[in-house]
Amino acid sequence: MAYRWRYLNETGNETAGPDETFADQPEAEEWLTDTWPELLDQGIDSVTLLDAEAEVYGPMSLHEQT
Repeated sequence: MAYRWRYLNETGNETAGPDETFADQPEAEEWLTDTWPELLDQGIDSVTLLDAEAEVYGPMSLHEQT
């Protein structure tokens, strides 16, 4: 299966984001670790990791915890 991210805006609605797919969960998570600031700048507030169409986890906020 292919892993990908579902992108959500501040109201929790799905929004457009990079159309990236990954061979496995660690690869998807590494990509997110490297790109989350840019996603936040694009108006993406949270993400959900998908394996094909099945939710692995999320939604997970991209905002830093204080």
